[in-house]
Amino acid sequence: MPSLEPTRMGRRWRAGMARIAPYAAALSAALILWQAATQQPQDGGQTPAPLLYANQALMPVASPRYPAGALSTRQASVAATIEVVVGRNDTLDAIFRRMALDTADLAAIRNLPGIRQSIDYLKPGEAIKLTHAAGAVRELTRKVSDTQTLQVVRGDAGFAAKVISNPVQTRVRTATATIDTSLFQAAEAARVSDAVALQVANVFAWDIDFVLDIREGDRFTVAYEQIFQDGRYLRDGEVLAAEFVNDGRVYRAVRFVDDDGRVGYYTPDGQPMRKAFLRAPVDFTRVSSGFNPHRRHPILNTIRGHMGTDYAAPVGTPVHAAGDGRVSFAGRKGGYGNALVLAHGNRIATLYGHLSRFAPGIRAGRAVRQGETIGFVGMSGLATGPHLHYEYQMNGVPKNPQTVQLPGAPPLRAAALQSFRARTAALLADLTAPPTALAAVATDTPVAAGTVVATNSAATPLADRVPLPPAAPVTVGARGAAN
Repeated sequence: MPSLEPTRMGRRWRAGMARIAPYAAALSAALILWQAATQQPQDGGQTPAPLLYANQALMPVASPRYPAGALSTRQASVAATIEVVVGRNDTLDAIFRRMALDTADLAAIRNLPGIRQSIDYLKPGEAIKLTHAAGAVRELTRKVSDTQTLQVVRGDAGFAAKVISNPVQTRVRTATATIDTSLFQAAEAARVSDAVALQVANVFAWDIDFVLDIREGDRFTVAYEQIFQDGRYLRDGEVLAAEFVNDGRVYRAVRFVDDDGRVGYYTPDGQPMRKAFLRAPVDFTRVSSGFNPHRRHPILNTIRGHMGTDYAAPVGTPVHAAGDGRVSFAGRKGGYGNALVLAHGNRIATLYGHLSRFAPGIRAGRAVRQGETIGFVGMSGLATGPHLHYEYQMNGVPKNPQTVQLPGAPPLRAAALQSFRARTAALLADLTAPPTALAAVATDTPVAAGTVVATNSAATPLADRVPLPPAAPVTVGARGAAN
């Protein structure tokens, strides 16, 4: 009988080879990759990394027409154009060094009259175009604004700079919406940006508390600018006119620029929308405690009148001066903690309590303007949480800040009133007309308040040209969808 030992050993050998074959293959692949990674080019040179957005002309190929000695000279004269995207904390000096450009050229450019400010302050994300030959800068281009581009070109006498105008087109859009849940949801349904909705809220902020006073069924109409360039939408511009119906009461406002360049919003009869005092001097999340002369104090547990309004807000939220005035007190004030008292005209004073700190430079005797930051929300003194305690006092008597009738700012003078009526009549008419698409206006500056933009029936409808077409009146449903 033949021996089975050789057959048995052969099977064992084949099984062992099958087990180690995958490892041998992996080791072989790793050796190949290591050799490829460590192998140097034959000429020993270093291949530069490709530049972002490189647009370099092809280098000439050596041929009998170009002697070998002349080839390097010809290569040095070929220009390359690169577009560099500015990073955070980037500077032109850092960009020049990173791109191996001549920093002496940067020094020469910065020494040009009136140009330093236009190139020293860069914004992350913007693009700078540079043309150079072997590191020597030939041209630098930077868009300094929507309407202006800076161009620096090297000439025979050195660098020269010029500003190129980029015309923009201003189109006026009118939109209407009805509120069911919030102003911003209604604006979204009408394809109105949050920035425009915020402008509308700021226009009517002296008459309407957009946190507490908004009701279901309130509606608004707004005529505002949209800025385009070469048919491309850039941004929204100013609100030119607006109407807001709050709980059945109609408020209307129109933007007006007087002959001295002062800008303001006024009622149709020329009364300023701006009042002498802000209704609420802080961006708050809720009213945590209202005006109540007979309130039980939450800490002292005694009946102690609450002679102001508490606006809950995160610690550090800026607190603004409710009106023009002068700081009469700044420091610790009993249960108010860190407190400020502003003295205004006509025996009116406002108090701001429980601040975490005062704004820099705020001290007794300092004059402040309406809207100026004077302190920051905190919970100093007797406070159960971060909030601003705000009081409005007339002749030393506290009044309810939420309901007191606020004095108005001075109205337009008679000479300006006639101009106001003539220049704003068309905009006020837009508020009562259905939303329409107006023709584009080619201009380098925004449309002035009261400028009438003629409708061109032959023009392409606005809906075909812009991403935000005029919307018909809509009602916002519970989920923000148009009904």
